[in-house]
Amino acid sequence: MKISGNTVFIPGATSGIGLGLALRLQAAGNTVVVAGRRRALLDQIVRDYPGLEAVELDTTDPQAVVDVSAEVQRRWPETNVVVAMAGIMQTEDVTTGEFLPTAEAIVTTNLLGPIRLIAAWTSFLQSRPAASIVTVSSGLASVPLPITPTYNATKAAIHSFSEGIRVQLADTSVQVVELVPPAVQTTLLGQQDDPSAMPLDEYLDETMALLEAQPDAHEILVERVKFLRNAEAEGRYDEVLARLRGH
Repeated sequence: MKISGNTVFIPGATSGIGLGLALRLQAAGNTVVVAGRRRALLDQIVRDYPGLEAVELDTTDPQAVVDVSAEVQRRWPETNVVVAMAGIMQTEDVTTGEFLPTAEAIVTTNLLGPIRLIAAWTSFLQSRPAASIVTVSSGLASVPLPITPTYNATKAAIHSFSEGIRVQLADTSVQVVELVPPAVQTTLLGQQDDPSAMPLDEYLDETMALLEAQPDAHEILVERVKFLRNAEAEGRYDEVLARLRGH
């Protein structure tokens, strides 16, 4: 993925890693269109960060994904990068069946949302000379955090889905890049003040540096996530899982 000169569409970019990445990409010389569910928040972001564009989109609504994607393709026909950033993370207690509505909401947002978004964009992106689909998994796709079983599962699925579509799109102009964050200091699961989580600016700095240094990369792995990503290959899976169990 080239680091500048793109037009980038990022649903799920109203806070945290999504908004931070949008601002970094804008600063690197890209046109950036963010999307989110709350119109008032989008309006505030546009006021606070001149130059950012914004559209309203709830990625859990299948028809909205189709309609808003078509709108973005019409208004910004140079769009060549789509970042499937929207996601939620919630704890679950599976000792009773009461966790099911939470699990279903997580699957709808974290897995069906990105799949629907990519379905709305793959044909369009193949018309662009240098395009990218950016997916967002997690280090927890490799070693699960026990209190968030469905979140872990959706991120493992996103990793596998990314691998599959990369092969299918290999002979097209569309590159598939998977961001694999560690725990980052954002409001996701209330980690904004967690000293064991990676500071947001540090994550963004390292991610942007890796994107620039490795334009053909399949995965963007910051150093802080490698203990999870490589745990099984290094024979440390049980050790790392025990650390997460004590979270």
